[in-house]
Amino acid sequence: MGKILRAEETLDSSFAPPRLVRRDGELDLLRKRYRDALTKGGAYHQLVTGGIGSGKTAIAHRLGSDLEKGGKLGGIGVQRVYVNCWRRSSDRTVLHHLLRAVGVSLPDRGYALAEMLDVFEQGIRKSPRHLLVVLDEVSALVRQETKLVYLLTRSPEVNLGSISLFLVASEDVLPYLDPASRSSFGVTHRLQLKGYDRADLTEIVRYRASLALAPGTFPDEVVEQISALASGSGDARFALELLTNAARIAEEAGASSIEPEHVRAAKGSGYPTLTESKLEELPEAPLLILLALARSLRGPKARIPTERVRTAYSAVAEEFGAAPVSRVTFWRAVKELEREGIVQVEPTGSGQSSRLGMDEVPASFLETLLREKVAKRVVAGKP
Repeated sequence: MGKILRAEETLDSSFAPPRLVRRDGELDLLRKRYRDALTKGGAYHQLVTGGIGSGKTAIAHRLGSDLEKGGKLGGIGVQRVYVNCWRRSSDRTVLHHLLRAVGVSLPDRGYALAEMLDVFEQGIRKSPRHLLVVLDEVSALVRQETKLVYLLTRSPEVNLGSISLFLVASEDVLPYLDPASRSSFGVTHRLQLKGYDRADLTEIVRYRASLALAPGTFPDEVVEQISALASGSGDARFALELLTNAARIAEEAGASSIEPEHVRAAKGSGYPTLTESKLEELPEAPLLILLALARSLRGPKARIPTERVRTAYSAVAEEFGAAPVSRVTFWRAVKELEREGIVQVEPTGSGQSSRLGMDEVPASFLETLLREKVAKRVVAGKP
């Protein structure tokens, strides 16, 4: 067991945490809808949409778990069956998964869909239960002109037992369904999840880190750094992947806790956006400012006050014999680096100067790279 990563599985996207941070309102709403219907002996069908990492799959897993643990509803127990339709994108492959879930095994080939449905019905009759069928990434299935969604939404009419559907997609898939299937998903049966903002991601990262990592190994500076990196997309999955990889890198380095440099290494190795060609295109002043920032970031801080970077820039310019630019030109160069996605500029909101960060690659690596480029560009260009 590592010194930092104590329960890595709790950072996986398939893990259903005890608490769904910033999605408890949506979970409560869905839990009530399903329980109200199931308690009366009926089925309920729901479509949940949202961007990548918006919590759709986590809600599906947690809802299914809660309904299973809730005991009998409407006289029968609830069984959750999760199917990722990206891997099983045809009616036959999805139905094979459902057959195994009800304790029936059939060869992958040799049976028509109607025959498979008959066998599925027999399996349900042997052990009556209410199935909550979660079809994740369902777009891959509905684009194949599926018949299965219709059959599952009409399960009592076609003798397939009691079944509720929970469809998960990044887009509204209802236009791809036949009118009869769409009729099962009225206006109140659709839920669009908004992307997480930075405050949401900060709370999510801190909570999941508390489950997965040893106490004291994830400083607030690192939590904020990861949240800032993921806030552009609102993707919690991306944030958790960064946290996982940063923790691994920290352990491999023999560190006692995650540091901002480990987060930069995780970002640079898995999601590189800063290339040498982009650095080659930078004028002299931004190149020197970036070198000053890289040197300033050697330490436990993910963000450095702008004035401190400007002081470091003056020293770098003097070191390489370059004429330092004015304060206005310095700030323009910083904003250009921000537009290029190389530097992050954050206002402090306290009347002080803003803070600068660089999360694309380890600062130590960038410093080495920039020293070579500055030496070639600035020093070699002197008469």
